[in-house]
Amino acid sequence: MSTRMRFTIWRPLATAAITLLVAAFLTPTAAHSAPRESGPVYSYDNAIREAVWVDTGLDGDGDGRTDRVAVDIVRPREPAAQGRKVPVIMDASPYYSCCGRGNESQLKTYDAAGNVVQMPLFYDNYFVPRGYAFVGVDLAGTNRSDGCVDVGGRSDIQSAKAVVDWLNGRAKAYTTRTGTATAQAGWTNGRTGMIGKSWDGTIANGVAATGVKGLKTIVPISAISSWYDYYFAQGAPLYDSGPDWLSDYVDSPDARARCAAVQQKIVDGAPRTGDRTSLWTERDYVKDAGRVKASVFLIHGMQDLNVRTKHFGQWWDALAKNGVERKIWLSQTGHVDPFDFRRTAWVDTLHRWFDHELLGYDNGIDREPMADIERHPDQWVTSGVWPPHGTRTTTLRPSTGERPGVGTLGLRKGTGTAAFTDNPQLSETDWAAQIDASTPDKAGFTTGPLTRDLRLSGSSKVTVTATPTTATAHLTAVLVDLGPDIIRDYAASGEGISTLTDRTCWGASTAGDSACFKGTRAKTADVDYTVVSRGWADLGTYANPGKGVPLTPGKAYTLTLDLAATDHVVPAGHRLALIVAGTDKDLIDPPADTPTLTLDLSRTSARVPLVGGADAFARATSAAAAAATPDAGPLDGVRTPHDTYRIP
Repeated sequence: MSTRMRFTIWRPLATAAITLLVAAFLTPTAAHSAPRESGPVYSYDNAIREAVWVDTGLDGDGDGRTDRVAVDIVRPREPAAQGRKVPVIMDASPYYSCCGRGNESQLKTYDAAGNVVQMPLFYDNYFVPRGYAFVGVDLAGTNRSDGCVDVGGRSDIQSAKAVVDWLNGRAKAYTTRTGTATAQAGWTNGRTGMIGKSWDGTIANGVAATGVKGLKTIVPISAISSWYDYYFAQGAPLYDSGPDWLSDYVDSPDARARCAAVQQKIVDGAPRTGDRTSLWTERDYVKDAGRVKASVFLIHGMQDLNVRTKHFGQWWDALAKNGVERKIWLSQTGHVDPFDFRRTAWVDTLHRWFDHELLGYDNGIDREPMADIERHPDQWVTSGVWPPHGTRTTTLRPSTGERPGVGTLGLRKGTGTAAFTDNPQLSETDWAAQIDASTPDKAGFTTGPLTRDLRLSGSSKVTVTATPTTATAHLTAVLVDLGPDIIRDYAASGEGISTLTDRTCWGASTAGDSACFKGTRAKTADVDYTVVSRGWADLGTYANPGKGVPLTPGKAYTLTLDLAATDHVVPAGHRLALIVAGTDKDLIDPPADTPTLTLDLSRTSARVPLVGGADAFARATSAAAAAATPDAGPLDGVRTPHDTYRIP
């Protein structure tokens, strides 16, 4: 792709007359030139608030009638009165009644007539006065909807897809949950953009992967692209629970009573063995990236240990392969919404994105850099395309050093062996802190201090040949930037932000729905190292990533671990390290045994996407041999990441 992003603008561009006609229909008054920004010209206080129930065509709860999902709508009154149609911004969520949305865990609230009073987040406050409708969809089995939650499966996705179909005249909706009076969406032009964080953004990914007509753009924030990869890493379990726990967590009380069969189906289809089943195939949106017609503005925290960055990496690569128009923001945070780590720029950029994608305004956002990357807390850089031009996969090879388990990392093929014993009580932070010491729990390999900056951009892979002493073994591989820095404290409770008491306002308010939200600031940590990328696997999946088998003690196995996507600069003076170990405490579950593994370093390597490729690595490490041996004392980093991030 060229450095200039290419977008398909919906409105005709053939003549100035048509452009003016479109502008007249999209703004309160006719314009003399094409508009570049929608303004807050409509009354939020006087907006139409209504609810409909859209028929999904499914009978997930088996009650003999097709399920209806509740759709709460806030839309400007004036365009409807004047016969003008508006586009839609939609957030489909399981969390509107059980858990809340945003940093303040807001829930939907209703008036006596059952119409929404408070819609969580700022989207309705900000965009409804600017000529958009906002639609909040309760996934099947949640809040006021029929059906059952199936955690990213057909029911979840159809909950939102059916609404897009209804907005475009292809599905039925009713004015009540059980009645026969139908509701029409004559007030919209059908052009829909989906947005949401975590599970909500996951639904946007899944709906886009159906190729549904009318969905013009999605804005997935910290979103899942394959549910298998949320619960497992190449056969290694990531949590001590499965999707059945999550469905029970968000089910409405009456859904819990009627959805036992669906719950059991989830249990049966998601064994804790880590084997891939048809349940996971149904919930893999990456394989259907070729169906995506919507543009994608993707946001993810590079230290997200809930929805880990493999999700955005594999989704981004699949979208790129299929020519989908894309934009990306990558922050230093964990599982955090951009409204809470870059608020002013986020609201402005999202506004311009929706104006371009849903209103067709030529505001220049398509000619701006594709990627925004947080290099230091609140310090951002841009990249014309992502990964940047000149990024090439470079094979780095570990080799033995002067001390056991403390080796080197370079371009030449390694020699010798390195051994470690799995210790489930230790994590990546423990290993990195002792990178220069011989410890029995890890094998570490480092470059010397770099003479030039070295940029990693994209997804890495680590191939190991390991001989276990037991029938089960789990492996972790991490890339680490060794050197002092100030980073966002992604391991703290706010995952890189602190929430303040003062508020900032974004849009219009009513007595029941304030547009003012608590401010935030970066929460930082002074560190001696930064974990850049991670990957995990069950060694028993060496022959088939979808099915693990028992190992033969004493036999060598070769396995490739997928490491999470990132964009990180290792500065001159720092070192780049590769660590290979066993269980990463609180990030994967331990195996049944406690193995010792011996690595054959001649058959172990890391394939890393470096800007400038092998030449850049060679230049950055050219003087490394003359560098002093680092002190073997422990290094300081963030604390061990907190356990059990299992709520997407």
